[in-house]
Amino acid sequence: MMTTEITVTTNKKNNLWKLRASVFSILVFSMSVFLSSTAFAHCDTMDGPLIADAKRAIEKNNVNYVLKWVMPEHGKEIVDVFNLSMKVRGLSPEATEISEKYFFDVLVRVHRSGEGVPFTGVKPSGTPIDAKILAADKSIEVGSLSPLEGKVAKKDLPELTKRFKKVISLKNYDVNDVKAGREYIEAYVQFFKFAEGEEHAGESHGQAKHSSATKQHHAH
Repeated sequence: MMTTEITVTTNKKNNLWKLRASVFSILVFSMSVFLSSTAFAHCDTMDGPLIADAKRAIEKNNVNYVLKWVMPEHGKEIVDVFNLSMKVRGLSPEATEISEKYFFDVLVRVHRSGEGVPFTGVKPSGTPIDAKILAADKSIEVGSLSPLEGKVAKKDLPELTKRFKKVISLKNYDVNDVKAGREYIEAYVQFFKFAEGEEHAGESHGQAKHSSATKQHHAH
């Protein structure tokens, strides 16, 4: 009888340790995903280019500022959410805050879906962003690759320069020409992913999926 009780107790302890180990593994995995998304977040942060365009869309009352960030088949959803947000934002300060948050959340979720990555919420202002991403953004802003000097291997400079020139050539598009905007974003993404060190820029960012969809709808 005593042996049976000891065996049962031992089994319970083993199961408890297995459960704790499983929970610990899940927590470690979750933290690694969280830290990864925190360190390299860009388009899903309040400081990123997507939210910057969303704010311009609200300021100018023109949804075309953000349609370039989503695939054509998702355009109607963004237009509907934008129109709803614009209708209610003037009701009160609280309505303005809630409507903007709703618009930002839907926009980032739909954009991330087009990239083939999960939506984990819009990260707050001040979220750490990888130095290469900041340098790539600065390069486009100033029209020179100088901010990326020393951050990219010399052997990669010819390809990086090629992608950079394409981005710059498409940069000054008409905001109301959504097709041209999507062409710019495709070049923009490919430039960024190569600057980050990913060999297959378009594929790794879900851009192949984005490109395929836009080709079907816009001969993109």
